[in-house]
Amino acid sequence: MDWNPAYSWLVLALLMSLAELTSGAMVLLALGIAAALTAAVTALGLSLPWQLLSMGIFAGVLVPLGVMVIRPRFSPKGVAYGTTGTGVEKGNHYTTLIREYDNATGIKVNGDFYRLRVLESGQTELPKGTQVVFKHFEGTTALVNVSSPEALDSERNTPNTKEF
Repeated sequence: MDWNPAYSWLVLALLMSLAELTSGAMVLLALGIAAALTAAVTALGLSLPWQLLSMGIFAGVLVPLGVMVIRPRFSPKGVAYGTTGTGVEKGNHYTTLIREYDNATGIKVNGDFYRLRVLESGQTELPKGTQVVFKHFEGTTALVNVSSPEALDSERNTPNTKEF
């Protein structure tokens, strides 16, 4: 059995598809499928420039398809990976949490805990369950506004006794 250039494309397709197991971005899988389709074109006897053109066309179609259509189907709903800190959270309402091991007050944004600071008063400690509105990040600190002024008694920095 003689070596055929189509086998090279198939080996490349296999390696890219296996490498996809380490990334999960669907880019390498799309490139692996494009390489497999290029192997089929190569089996028809096309020259190297046509093979490379075919690979470029297949990749140009399959990579955006894999990233925009297929990858979101494998991601949890409501999680926008890689967007934290870009401003997409601005104006969102969050409930404060108290971290157990150091009693730090913060909020969870996309599953990650961030310490907070209230913009109006500079407070860094709020009662658990206080509703806040996220404004922006300053380093790794979430700068927030308390969403309802009556939630805190600003004179004493203690929770108000009113029931909501």
